[in-house]
Amino acid sequence: MQAIVDLQSRLRACRQCPRMIPPVVVGKPLLSPVLAIGQAPGEREGPAGKPFAWTAGKTLFKWFETLGVDEHRYRSHVYMAAICRCFPGKNPKGGDRVPSREEIAACSVWLEQEFAVLRPRLVIPIGKLAIGRIMPVDKLAEVIGRQFEMTLWGKQVSVIPLPHPSGASTWHRTEPGIGLLRQALSLVGEHPAWKEAFSPNRVKLE
Repeated sequence: MQAIVDLQSRLRACRQCPRMIPPVVVGKPLLSPVLAIGQAPGEREGPAGKPFAWTAGKTLFKWFETLGVDEHRYRSHVYMAAICRCFPGKNPKGGDRVPSREEIAACSVWLEQEFAVLRPRLVIPIGKLAIGRIMPVDKLAEVIGRQFEMTLWGKQVSVIPLPHPSGASTWHRTEPGIGLLRQALSLVGEHPAWKEAFSPNRVKLE
């Protein structure tokens, strides 16, 4: 446990990418067999001090409520990481700026270290940017609703991708997205690592 606390302390102090806007946003320092990987925090997450703190988060946690897990339990049982941990800033053409390859590569060092400490068995990438960091992806319909077994950073893991819960996206609110999302959540809920994370016998941060 101390290893992940120390790692997050070093992560919070990172200022490697000059275009990124601090603070660094991290989830609770906990040991979990489930690792969720978001894309990058929005402008609300920094002041809130936690990932998925605004509109997209409300949608995300409604998804997991279908598995009997509310926001508080999710944050206390699933390790929440991201491709980039600082707000990238706004895109002049609208929306948030997409992090550069260099920024993604720089932040991947932290993700790799978290992976080494946690040694998760289930990885849930959320959104196309996060999915693309783990596997090739062209169309979401080709990967959502499926479970993949692969080796990440030297460890065999299951990967169950989810779409990004952005309010600007209609993918998860129209077919085939609705059905594929439901199928993906079912796979998550049935995975042994998920069941272990929420087992009554597991030590909780509550």
